[in-house]
Amino acid sequence: MNVRIAVILSLSAALATAAPGRAQDWPTWGGDMTRNMVSNVTGLPTEFNAGEFIGASDQIDASTTQAVKWIAKLGSQAYGNPTIANGRVYVGTNNDSPRDPRFKGDRSVLYCFDEKTGEMIWMLNCPKLGTGKVSDWEYLGICSSPTIDGDRVYLVTNLCEVVCLDVNGMADGNDGPFQDEGQHMAGRGNPPMEVGERDADIIWTLNMIDECGVFPHNITSSSVLVSGDHLWVTTSNGVDYGHVETPSPMAPSLILVDKNSGQLLAEEASGLSQRIFHCNWSSPAYLKSGEADLCVFGGPDGWCYGFSPEPTVDEDGYPVLKELFRFDCNPPEYRMRDGKKIKYATRAGPSEVLATPVVYKGRVYTAIGQDPEHGEGAGNLVCFDPTKTGDITQSGNIWSYQKIARSISTLAIQDGLVFAADFSGFVYCLDAETGEEYWVHDTKGHIWASPLVADGKVYIGNEDGYMTILNAGKDYKLVNEIDMKSPIYSSAVAANGTLYVATHTHLFAIAKTAASAGAEDQIQ
Repeated sequence: MNVRIAVILSLSAALATAAPGRAQDWPTWGGDMTRNMVSNVTGLPTEFNAGEFIGASDQIDASTTQAVKWIAKLGSQAYGNPTIANGRVYVGTNNDSPRDPRFKGDRSVLYCFDEKTGEMIWMLNCPKLGTGKVSDWEYLGICSSPTIDGDRVYLVTNLCEVVCLDVNGMADGNDGPFQDEGQHMAGRGNPPMEVGERDADIIWTLNMIDECGVFPHNITSSSVLVSGDHLWVTTSNGVDYGHVETPSPMAPSLILVDKNSGQLLAEEASGLSQRIFHCNWSSPAYLKSGEADLCVFGGPDGWCYGFSPEPTVDEDGYPVLKELFRFDCNPPEYRMRDGKKIKYATRAGPSEVLATPVVYKGRVYTAIGQDPEHGEGAGNLVCFDPTKTGDITQSGNIWSYQKIARSISTLAIQDGLVFAADFSGFVYCLDAETGEEYWVHDTKGHIWASPLVADGKVYIGNEDGYMTILNAGKDYKLVNEIDMKSPIYSSAVAANGTLYVATHTHLFAIAKTAASAGAEDQIQ
């Protein structure tokens, strides 16, 4: 089934967020380690035009756009969300619009663009796993958001690997211990390819299939969380193609990695893969406060977990991640009815956590959902206290909201308001303290993306290609609906006065200061 989803430890290391670069950069999924989809950027446009396609092609006539600084051509599918840091924009896609004749056919790509011009600086171009739909679905491309930390890019690729890249690419030479970029581009069993200045410079790789025994389901997707000198990474371990069993029930769903060397430091050992419904694509978040320091992780079994930053050693002497709490995000009636267990993937049954949990003022907020190919169904949005320990489903519960349908969208929380979206196409505004509903808006199209709150507005795209802009307040107001001419599965982000919207085929850099298009070099 087509997912299309379209997410550690030195014991003495000080914990910190991913290096922010400039104050209005967006260096990681969710902006920072809280994963809250809120930007401090102001002056964003609410009126813009994505332009018209030229004839029957997928090329856009720049003269027909409005408030667009530049447009970068992506592949034919784009699910990964852009990140921006230190003058560069990073985004994942597939190879269906190849920029280099060396790379042919179905491959996965991470592009690095110049923030001012949209010109490509370098790319990471990966072959397929060779497993087909079961672990590397055709034409999905890179579905993960890269994380930028200083002069390094951390990314989970379609090959079920964590890679560390040099932000400068090969332009400043082949740095780091990894020197086999040509073989990596070619794939195992093929002769190595020639490496050029516009190729990615790989510093190290960690193959989660080889090192952790992971069996990725459909695609590997997660956004790496940087904490001090360490990385928290979701493995995408999942069920087999027939959804009958989990081939690797003992493989971890979450791992801890040394960010400098790529060494595996610890694994989750809470048995999540033995309880897995489908796959785990939720990215980790982090709570850092006076009361608690812990990693928050949305489990593939529908529970949300907290793990200590201090690993422990199990009875066999292996370093493992210590579980601090677990919270069931599914209401009891989703799991059992009339004394019988409700089957997974049924409309009224239980769901996993695919959205990334959000940390806000010491609380955790998240929603449950499933692979969109399973269709619509019952959802739930929860708010709980993560400072308690053990099974905190009852003791930690603050409120829940069951009017929301299944959701794969991460939340945006600002000024005491929660903005959420579900796959059915509805956007919600709730009170962060009580869960009280203020308003609901129907976009009339399935939503894969997450809402972005910036400049007093909520920006969210849907599968029909419309970017909906709403007032980010208790009072409901539809500001605008803009036809982007292509499906939107990626989340809008904002950085340094610019709104970035990735459709299936193009990445748009949109700003109020941008004059109406007309320049030949606007489209890269």
